[in-house]
Amino acid sequence: MSDLLSQYAGVVGEQEIRHMRALAKGLHGARVVHVNSTRSGGGVAELLNRIVPLQRELGLDVEWEIIEGKSDFFVTTKNIHNALQGAPVTLSEPMWKVYEETNRANAEMLENKLKDADFVFIHDPQPAALINHFPQRSAKWIWRCHIDVSIPQPSVWRRLERTVSRYDASIFSLAQFAQALPHPQYLITPSIDPLSEKNIDLPKEEIEAVFDRFNLDRKKPLILQVSRFDRFKDPLGVIEAYKIVKSFQESVQLVLAGGGASDDPEGGVVLGEVLEAAKDDPDIHILELPPTANRTINALQRAAEVVLQKSLREGFGLTVTEALWKYKPVVGGDIGGIRLQVIDRFNGFRVRTPEGAALRIRYLLHHHEKARRMGQNAHNFVKDNFLITQQVRNYLALMMSLKEGEVSRLEVVV
Repeated sequence: MSDLLSQYAGVVGEQEIRHMRALAKGLHGARVVHVNSTRSGGGVAELLNRIVPLQRELGLDVEWEIIEGKSDFFVTTKNIHNALQGAPVTLSEPMWKVYEETNRANAEMLENKLKDADFVFIHDPQPAALINHFPQRSAKWIWRCHIDVSIPQPSVWRRLERTVSRYDASIFSLAQFAQALPHPQYLITPSIDPLSEKNIDLPKEEIEAVFDRFNLDRKKPLILQVSRFDRFKDPLGVIEAYKIVKSFQESVQLVLAGGGASDDPEGGVVLGEVLEAAKDDPDIHILELPPTANRTINALQRAAEVVLQKSLREGFGLTVTEALWKYKPVVGGDIGGIRLQVIDRFNGFRVRTPEGAALRIRYLLHHHEKARRMGQNAHNFVKDNFLITQQVRNYLALMMSLKEGEVSRLEVVV
């Protein structure tokens, strides 16, 4: 067993590693290409940064490609993203033309790599239309949808559905996200990597250092939300909840930590709205962090008394899983993938309003023993369900299933 696999075995046990290796044996040397729209910023890039090396370690020939586009393309794909998550957005015909033409140009650039692949994983809607330019493909193409498409805008979904239907399979995070498509659909949840800098244990001194670095008050309980500055993450709702808490308890502080992504043109606008809402309160700290600030986010999550993810739409919240892994009960929006991650009153609370979030924050700030037990539940829940080895194992099983044809059960000798 390699050093890397031995490290994972130390966390998840050798049986899990043996299972992955047994599945990978049937795929040894398979050429796999992942395609998405950004190499840094956001959960998809973070996942691929960890999944690709592990798949290579298991003997697969894996590449990760990024599509290129101009600002009008990313404005269009942000609108598609919002519409698929239910926002009242319509796309003009010129916008669809930009989307399709940019995918055509990227198909030309990636032609050799995609034609030579055995498996192509296309992540989210931005590069989904690449498949339209490979009508004679021999590879198995899989559309991996990371967002909440449970109630998409009908006109946008109908247009995208024509393209997605051409794939050999789709992956969604929850059954509620699945759509009527003419191919197999798989349910695979995203994961975190316990060996990454975002999630490894940190020295106490490094955790304490974030208080000085960001001018935080060590005596005031820290409420934290880590996410991109995106309206679906509801940062203004988080500030409203914090202000309700502060009306009962003066000694409290809020950190909203996040960054942008090259494929998200709305981030700067939303950040401006957040700064405006926070400007009169010195205990609200807005931190713009680079995509490489993994240890900083790790330290902030470990320093926090309460972690929030009060999203209004969420395919699956990696920051929720990260906090749960660090023994933190999470107050999360009662939507999408968070319903799978946060079991109400077991490892956190699910809420629908700022008032509800404030109530649960106050509960956790005043019931320390209950919060400690929920934190222990949180860590164990992640270990059993949401670590990277389980996601990679599920991807391997999916590829084996597609390689072998229509099978209902894979027999794996471990």
